[in-house]
Amino acid sequence: MRQTISFITLGVGDLGRSRAFYAALGWRESSGSQPEIAFFKAGSVVFGLFERAALAADANVPPAGSGFPGFTLAHNVASQEEVDRLLGEAAALGASVVQPAGKVVWGGYRGYFADPDGFLWEVCWNPFFPLDAAGNVCLPP
Repeated sequence: MRQTISFITLGVGDLGRSRAFYAALGWRESSGSQPEIAFFKAGSVVFGLFERAALAADANVPPAGSGFPGFTLAHNVASQEEVDRLLGEAAALGASVVQPAGKVVWGGYRGYFADPDGFLWEVCWNPFFPLDAAGNVCLPP
């Protein structure tokens, strides 16, 4: 198996609300989207939004579940100021800031927000993993 992730799809409670939230954050939906699923280009990954019950049915698992899902999504940025700005934007659009921005022990700066379905997003500036010209994270080899 190649070391790559092609799609990340979130099962959401209200697809229209989630579409509007991400659009208001400045994300542009792909023309490949359909009424029942939204696709967004996110670097080399496709980010999808699908009704939670429909996504569970697609995977043949029950849709029930709540609380911490055991993962977070992260959006790395080029500066501490951008972390503050994006957390403020998300909050103004209805997200809950669950961890205010601040310096962390390893030398970075980050905060977390929960989108309208409670999915956790870390907004992070990491001086050890800079961004390339395309905005992609540069990991050491």
